[in-house]
Amino acid sequence: MNRQIYSLGLYCLFPIILLYFLYRGIKDPRYLKHFAERLGFSKKIENSPFFKAEPKNAKGKTLLIHCASVGETKASIPLISHLFKNEKFSQIIITNTTPTGREETEKLISILRQLNSSHVKITNYYLPIDWSVCCQLFLNRLNLDVAVLMETELWPNFIHQCKRKNIPVILANARMSEKSATKYKRHPKLTKGIFSELSLIACQYQSDKTQFLSLDINERKVTCVGSIKFDIKIDKHLKNKQNQLKKLWRNHRPCWIACSIHPGEFSAVLNCHKELLTEYPNLLLIAVPRHPEQFEALKIKTKDMQFNYISRSEGQAPNEMTQLVIGDTMGELTLLCGVADIAFVGGSLIARGGHNPLEPAACGIPVLMGKSDYNFSDVSIIMQDNECLCIVNNKKELASKISSLLSQQDKLAQHHEKTQVLFEKNGQAVIRLTKMIENLI
Repeated sequence: MNRQIYSLGLYCLFPIILLYFLYRGIKDPRYLKHFAERLGFSKKIENSPFFKAEPKNAKGKTLLIHCASVGETKASIPLISHLFKNEKFSQIIITNTTPTGREETEKLISILRQLNSSHVKITNYYLPIDWSVCCQLFLNRLNLDVAVLMETELWPNFIHQCKRKNIPVILANARMSEKSATKYKRHPKLTKGIFSELSLIACQYQSDKTQFLSLDINERKVTCVGSIKFDIKIDKHLKNKQNQLKKLWRNHRPCWIACSIHPGEFSAVLNCHKELLTEYPNLLLIAVPRHPEQFEALKIKTKDMQFNYISRSEGQAPNEMTQLVIGDTMGELTLLCGVADIAFVGGSLIARGGHNPLEPAACGIPVLMGKSDYNFSDVSIIMQDNECLCIVNNKKELASKISSLLSQQDKLAQHHEKTQVLFEKNGQAVIRLTKMIENLI
């Protein structure tokens, strides 16, 4: 299959795609909000003809960073924050695919504007659906100098239209598993077309680079810079909020957090907490589902198991009788991790490959994961080597490890030093990536 056949198939799916957004919009109105942007029209369309491009700023370059959803947006925070202070850029445009990703971006933009006095203009849009005409409309409006796609976001028509307009495209923080590489090899013509039009592939690890090169990509285009996830920093503003919440919620109580858990893990996490309460009666659990649509299911499960719980969205602090807090708000995971002594990262007790263990690690606390960690296998190995991550095989081992850690408060207090060394040893990917972006413009 080549790009032309891909494009034809996508055009044939036009009514189905529209029905999909209508269906999602009925359940969640956010999917219909700003829908014109998904067709290539910017939010400024009402003020100017849509074929008229925004003028280039002679004082700096315009950069687009595409972060599909919440995970990619959070991962890109170190890069965006660094570029926001870079004098070579006058405008940064952040695009998303999902409403949750867009909301995370809006929060990030708000924080950057509050904390930094920068000359850089920063805005956000939805990336258009990958129809050529929509991509053309979008690119005609923005006058980009360079586009950065985060991790694995490859849209053939968008990349092709960038190539036609001589806009360099970088695949940043790129990952490629052996399984994904095998899938790409099934469509060699489409794969070759996509990767030949990329200007640079900045991989996280050597294993990723090896898999990219197995796709017959020009070796000069593929490099290894490390993971920008290791450049995450807890700023003073967030640290103060964490300390305030910790003081308000804990009152010297031990506490653990289950991050980004899935419905298939709800029972294991809740049963683990029930077992731990027999040993630590005042132990507090903060349980944060991976997706907003799972909030209600966790509340029902928690109620059925007769826990005394509250929801974060209610705005009240837990009292001495509260056994569990459900994190049913968006964009607060790092804040809530800063309240806990220990973190468990979900998507790992079931076959989902796990989620980012560096987010809780950045808060200076020990991290536990199940054995399904293939989404972050390289990060997992590095963290284990630095004694910042422990793998558990089941609920029983999870409860045992948490109990062991809680009984060694002196070691818990020292863990911050281990995580500090971890991030110092593996950081600086943002600086290397920024230099590569600058070299392309």
